[in-house]
Amino acid sequence: MFDREAHEKRTQWYVHDRFGMFIHWGLYAIPARGEWVRSQEEIPLEEYEPFFHAFNPVDYDPKKWARAAKEAGMKYAIMTAKHHDGFCLFDSALTDYKATNTPAGRDLIREYVDAFRAEGLKVGLYYSLLDWHHPDYPHYGDRHHPMRRNEAFRDHGKQEHFENYIEYFHGQVRELCTNYGKIDLMWFDFSYDDMTGEKWQASRLVHMIRELQPHMIIDSRLEAAGGAYGSLITGDTTDYTGDFVCPEQIIPPRGIVDRDGNPVIWETCMTMNNNWGYCSRDHFFKPSDMLIKKLVECVSKGGNLLLNVGPDARGNIPEESLEILRGIGKWMARNSASIYGCGLADPEKPEYGRITQNGNHLYYHVMEPMVGYIPLMGLQAGQIESVRLLRDGSELPIVHDWITDNYGDLPYVTLGPDPHLPDPIDTVLDVTLRD
Repeated sequence: MFDREAHEKRTQWYVHDRFGMFIHWGLYAIPARGEWVRSQEEIPLEEYEPFFHAFNPVDYDPKKWARAAKEAGMKYAIMTAKHHDGFCLFDSALTDYKATNTPAGRDLIREYVDAFRAEGLKVGLYYSLLDWHHPDYPHYGDRHHPMRRNEAFRDHGKQEHFENYIEYFHGQVRELCTNYGKIDLMWFDFSYDDMTGEKWQASRLVHMIRELQPHMIIDSRLEAAGGAYGSLITGDTTDYTGDFVCPEQIIPPRGIVDRDGNPVIWETCMTMNNNWGYCSRDHFFKPSDMLIKKLVECVSKGGNLLLNVGPDARGNIPEESLEILRGIGKWMARNSASIYGCGLADPEKPEYGRITQNGNHLYYHVMEPMVGYIPLMGLQAGQIESVRLLRDGSELPIVHDWITDNYGDLPYVTLGPDPHLPDPIDTVLDVTLRD
């Protein structure tokens, strides 16, 4: 059964680090219409096959990706070892459908793992439970398979054949847990309909992972889809209960708690534009100031943010994404203490922004200019040891004058006569409480 003490121990780094990079990359970068292109357009395998023979990311340099992640303030990364189309970026002995058999001719996952480790980042791998290439995965009638309406594939994926697929994917997970050194996180994607839990023989799978890499943390999608939370919430835990809940493309309005009201570990995964994989026509990128505020929102609610990049077919992260990462990194360089090791704060959210907390440090994130002084909601003056501007450490005086007299012992601080915030995106006040 689920070992809660071991769960809390192996997730300590994850709860501390708060910010990671998701990397969706594969053959779908060539048609450049997103990672679901084969399913959405119901492309037969023979029409998708040319992308396999053309895959040659001549610019792929994961050292550049790792530096971009680190400079943005990210602490971990997760890359698609295998996505839904079944193509493997790693050198699996169990299939020929892999990067080493394309013009790339390289184990792209090994290079990723080595590069990100060299930058001191935690390393995670994404593995799709779905597989639109394997002959024994359900085809006809499946909700997502490209051949779901093709009568010629009615017999593909029947139970006696599906067992072959289970052994195949378990074997690939064993390879990933055996051949690449320490892997910090495995991100499975995803369960749906009756394809959930023990349909994947999830207990056996997790027992194998715990034996090979007991420190590894696992997401909740062996038992849940992207919109579901799983047994961490209900308390009806199993051997394959995930270590964290992973809402997709949404930040929960009030964070996430279990049925008894206790906070659970969670992570929002989010795209920069509207696709996970590279889409040449999708230029609807979220600006860096918005994503900084979304990161703060996640942390203030006790969660992580996993922010996606979708490299192109040549192996380059789009320039729009790199510019966003640089913008986030500029803010993080001065304000990361309000992110790392932080979480839910005792005081309620103020109207002008959010609050994150690490021990006796409360970080007031001021995202909207105030008229006059800034109230430190939820505190009394006697609780405060000091107030500093986090970006430069300068003292901010607590104000007592006729303007504040009507508001009891609610402490106010001043940023001076300039009505503009020192950082118009998010000015962070480091409030140290007395012991």
